[in-house]
Amino acid sequence: MGIALNKTTLKSQRDQAKTYKQFLPSLELRRQQLLAALKKSRLELLAIEARIEELRVRLEPLYPLLGSSTIPTLTTTSLVKVRAVRIETENMVGTKVPVVREIDFEVAEYWPLATPFWFDHLIDNLRHMTRLRVEHQVGQRRVEALELAARRVTQRVNLFEKVLIPRAEDNIRRIVIFLSDQERAAVVRSKISKRKRASED
Repeated sequence: MGIALNKTTLKSQRDQAKTYKQFLPSLELRRQQLLAALKKSRLELLAIEARIEELRVRLEPLYPLLGSSTIPTLTTTSLVKVRAVRIETENMVGTKVPVVREIDFEVAEYWPLATPFWFDHLIDNLRHMTRLRVEHQVGQRRVEALELAARRVTQRVNLFEKVLIPRAEDNIRRIVIFLSDQERAAVVRSKISKRKRASED
């Protein structure tokens, strides 16, 4: 698509280039903030994964006890259930990300005197493990949302830096060259016509 090579288009292209250059720093700042938030969320996710692994290692000694106890193994899977999870959204650098506010657990009823001494400890750890797994899932969604936002802002920054600003500057250069050539041609034509008139007189 060609552009008109005139002063109106020149002013329009200069205004566009100026606008693009004004928006670029704020886009770049937002990109940097998003990347910092993304890095922080990834570190939080790694910390949750480390806590899950640490808890798994702590629970491992209880597994043999489960096998030798009078508690049926099938009932241990239903000891702690998630009844409800309250997930809200928060604004992080202009991006809506999920955050866990509350987890409501349903613990199966049991009679403490009829269960082994370590059973309460197992219930607490299962509750804690379930909480960590829910937080991990929500943390993954946070990271995905921030990655998408960072990718979009990076695309916009690249669009401004590599396409829109260079195109506007190239158009300005072409128009300026064309207009200066036209002015020179007009000066040459006027000199030629003056010489013709002077030679005719």
